[in-house]
Amino acid sequence: MRRFGIAVLVVLGLLLVSTAVNAAMERAEKSGTPAYGERVQVDGGALNVWRSGGEGQPIVLLSGLGTAAPGLDFAPLARELDGFDVIVVEGFGYGYSDMEGPPRTNENISTELHEVLARLQVRQPYVLAGHSIAGFYMLDYANRYPSELSAVVGIDATIPKPGPEAVDEPEPGISWERALAVTGIVRAVTFLAPGLVDPEGGAYTEDELQRMRLMANWNFGNPAVADETARIANNAAALRGVTYPGDLPVLAFIADESADSTATKVSSARNLLDNVSRHQVVTVEGGHYLHHTQSARMAGEIRAFMGSGIGE
Repeated sequence: MRRFGIAVLVVLGLLLVSTAVNAAMERAEKSGTPAYGERVQVDGGALNVWRSGGEGQPIVLLSGLGTAAPGLDFAPLARELDGFDVIVVEGFGYGYSDMEGPPRTNENISTELHEVLARLQVRQPYVLAGHSIAGFYMLDYANRYPSELSAVVGIDATIPKPGPEAVDEPEPGISWERALAVTGIVRAVTFLAPGLVDPEGGAYTEDELQRMRLMANWNFGNPAVADETARIANNAAALRGVTYPGDLPVLAFIADESADSTATKVSSARNLLDNVSRHQVVTVEGGHYLHHTQSARMAGEIRAFMGSGIGE
């Protein structure tokens, strides 16, 4: 028992030292790394927005769950969409936005996005494009503000599954992910194995990769993303039976990862879009983060889709 007690004290001491060192390094990194984008005040805090400044059709990009730096994560796709007014809106818990905010419900996320775009006076109608879990929020947003959209683009977007089951409200609990970040364990892992957080492919600059690694350390397991994660089932249940407006064009990219999963995703996308008069489902070879490796192909498909009568 004495040896066990000594071992526990040693571990606690190391964790305290690691926590202090991690906090000091984070302060130094943030002070020496200029933030990108513009912070826009909304109800509950401030959201960060990166904008390309193009003069063409506005296209708003929403990231998947837990993406540490969406403004950088979408960099390859933004470069391929040269000429478009590319706008990356970082929600609460993402990039340089506030790390805490209102409950991460579909309604709150849609309302915040709408408020940001209104404050920035983004020209309507605009294209709304989103990756992964953003599929929930795009579906909700399209039904709340259909007149403001010219099209929706899903990037291997999550589709709510049907079902009658009731879903309980999430209960607050300990965020072990945040504990790993605060104690410096995430920092140690990203230092020893940067490949775990680096995107696939060679479409990123070394500066972008380094900044993404830093922001993974800073933002991992933050309160807003923890709450969003806990509400996935609730947000999915709230969208049961909801479809896109029939006259809103939808382009759905599906990651072709394996025969079985691809077929299931394609079938789900086609079922969701069955009522949409003009839609297209495109399978693209690659992993879930298609924009990491297939940005050129995706940009070409988007341009072709837009060129057939959507937008200006």
